[in-house]
Amino acid sequence: MPIRRDPSAPQMGPMWNWRITAISALVLFAVAVLGVSLGPIHLNFWKVIKTLFGFPHGLQGQERVLLLDLRLPRVLLAALVGAALSTSGAVYQTVFRNPLADPYLLGAASGAGLGATLAITSSGGNVYGLLPIFSFVGGVLAVLTTFFISGKFFAEPNSLLLSGIAVGSFGTAIQTYLQQRHSSALRPVYSWILGELTIANWQVVRWSSLYIVSAILILITVSKQLDGLLLSDEESFSLGINPNKLRIIAVAAATLATATAVAASGLIGFVGIVVPHLVRGITHRVTNRSLATMAFAGAAFLVLADLGARTLLSPAELPIGVITAFVGAPFFLFVLRKKRVGS
Repeated sequence: MPIRRDPSAPQMGPMWNWRITAISALVLFAVAVLGVSLGPIHLNFWKVIKTLFGFPHGLQGQERVLLLDLRLPRVLLAALVGAALSTSGAVYQTVFRNPLADPYLLGAASGAGLGATLAITSSGGNVYGLLPIFSFVGGVLAVLTTFFISGKFFAEPNSLLLSGIAVGSFGTAIQTYLQQRHSSALRPVYSWILGELTIANWQVVRWSSLYIVSAILILITVSKQLDGLLLSDEESFSLGINPNKLRIIAVAAATLATATAVAASGLIGFVGIVVPHLVRGITHRVTNRSLATMAFAGAAFLVLADLGARTLLSPAELPIGVITAFVGAPFFLFVLRKKRVGS
């Protein structure tokens, strides 16, 4: 007897509609132009376009410097971080078959944050080129510790999440201890923990793009196979997928992306939950073939959040983590309630 599907339920379609990805890329471009144009000092929209594409009659003087040396690298860094967190969140939700999973809940971001805090407190915050290394090592160790505590490498998802919360709390405790021991670094560490993009410059954009783009490309390459992890391991094997090997690749790439994002911008929460669920809700498809769309959507989301952080209390500036928490916390509760009602 054939199994009947609920037509209203999200589906894993045989093909992904790439028009959605193209639209999300256009939205990102529009949001990025908006982000570099608006601020305490508004720049002419059309002159910004001309300057970005090298056309004549663009911005000149201090306005050109403001655009190219300050706002553009900051917007690009926000886009990179947003793409990293959104795709990593989606992958973690797939790997552990839990819609509430994201890198922060599994301890990866807390471990990466601890590594970056060690770098800042031991060097006065002047080694941003080494922060990805410290963060990546911290993130990997946190994830491995989470797996170890849970009992086996790929344990039951809820056990992993609880282990991740414990590891994250322990990492936060060590961060607090380091802050108290190094009072001179307290202010930069505290600002970084709340999430900030004020350190954005072309050097930070270059090294963060290397790690983040590489990780996202790896995840997009295996995105079709990742859909098989939505099934049981036995069904995955029948499709020619080695689920354990695929999980290792996915977790490693997602950890690299998360660790680099944390190193570049601090702890910015909820992006990994909000964006994947929004994309799935709009498209009505539960498929990892939408990772490229989630990357563009996450980038646009964080660029808008950073714009709000820069303009809501202008000339003062809010930590970007405050903006994402304001949007993401209610969304998290909505997803949690929906999950409970559906179970």
